[in-house]
Amino acid sequence: MPANDDEPWALVDPLALSRTITDGYRNMLIGRVNDHEIRMSVVTRQFPWHIHPDSDETFCGVDGELLIEFRNGQAVVGPGQMVTVAAGTPHRTRPVGERCVNLTFERARAPTVFDE
Repeated sequence: MPANDDEPWALVDPLALSRTITDGYRNMLIGRVNDHEIRMSVVTRQFPWHIHPDSDETFCGVDGELLIEFRNGQAVVGPGQMVTVAAGTPHRTRPVGERCVNLTFERARAPTVFDE
């Protein structure tokens, strides 16, 4: 859980937390850093084409492999790897296998604009 006024630090184990999730898709807030959110996604299906007009988005692999498709290419992010998608760049994501877990770092409340 995110740190709070009573406990100004927070220990989070994304891999252990992800193993408790049985939903087909889950994107949840697990922390905040200044004006940014850290979200954990458990992914079992493709997410639609979209952009974040005002925020870069960094993906960090935790478990499995995440495929990020761009209009002109793709990136595969495995455990311990990171890639940053620049603000305004159309992209969509999906697991390479049946399931993957990743962290995303982006500005809090950054809008998502779908671009199908």
